[in-house]
Amino acid sequence: MIDFFIKIKQQQAQNLPFVVYRKPYKAELRGFFQKNDHLYFAETLDETGFVFAPFDGNQMILMPKNQSVIWEADVSSLTEQQAVKIESSENKKEKERFESLIQKAVEAIKRGDLKKVVLSRKEILEVPNFDLVAAFTQLIQNFPTVFCYCWYHPKIGLWMGATPERLLKASRKKFYTMALAGTQNFEGRTDVIWESKEIEEQQFVTDFILENLKGLTSEVAISSPYTVQAGNVLHIKTDIEGVINKSSHLSQVVSVLHPTPAVCGLPKQEAKDYILANEAYDREYYTGFLGELNKKDFTEKKQKSDLYVNLRCMQIKEKQAHLYMGCGITRESIAEKEWNESVNKSFTMKSVL
Repeated sequence: MIDFFIKIKQQQAQNLPFVVYRKPYKAELRGFFQKNDHLYFAETLDETGFVFAPFDGNQMILMPKNQSVIWEADVSSLTEQQAVKIESSENKKEKERFESLIQKAVEAIKRGDLKKVVLSRKEILEVPNFDLVAAFTQLIQNFPTVFCYCWYHPKIGLWMGATPERLLKASRKKFYTMALAGTQNFEGRTDVIWESKEIEEQQFVTDFILENLKGLTSEVAISSPYTVQAGNVLHIKTDIEGVINKSSHLSQVVSVLHPTPAVCGLPKQEAKDYILANEAYDREYYTGFLGELNKKDFTEKKQKSDLYVNLRCMQIKEKQAHLYMGCGITRESIAEKEWNESVNKSFTMKSVL
């Protein structure tokens, strides 16, 4: 385990790309340590390696397996830390700006321009003594039930996150995805009552996925919606799985799903256009996707892809942490509540800094 973290520090000191990650509920930490500083791209999603894709655009960065050293380590010896209560000072100017942005979107939805749009904001914190290994260790200790990662490329920067949302898991023609939406604070229990706004928001996501997968799949099964915990918040989740048509391709399924209504909105293109026109900042890789691409499973002799949506994340640059938080806006949204939700989501990353 110590050797693994030494390898991370050596790679960073040499300005070489790497990614280290741990899947939900797993004790295994895995790392891709690229042997050069070249910027590779996944163009067809037929490649093998680790992919890191932005919210907007087609430049999906790839750490190719054949250009990387793969390391694994067991993290079961790390003990889970108690969640730290974080006091947050409110930025009144940013609160007013974000609430105004939300109110404008609610009015657009009421006019019929959109059904739902996911609006986000960025918060910048000074981190003069940021320690990558210490922060990542804290991250995997704090959030054992979600996908935790730290990704670095000298030509792009350093990103770190703990995301609860899987975009797609695929093995040959079988696939699994999820509809995740609705948020409320975790108060020690998961048997909670959801308001109609959150239930409606999550149903939008489920309906969108089912409708848009119709032409690419031959079988689809869904679970009933249920509550899941992700750090200090709860979400409503529906599991969706099935079989991809023989004539369909992984890249087609990904393009249908990404960006999901949980991070973009509905209708998809109109919501995306609204975000790009109104958010007034570049999301970059926030609400993009990342994960294993065509990893060979030697026990089943299959290629598996396991991709996650880049939520609850931050970018570290120039001794600052750029934190990203978003909220799903529907006609029933109340601006102040959405602001408070974004503040609660910021604690995921603040707890490791």
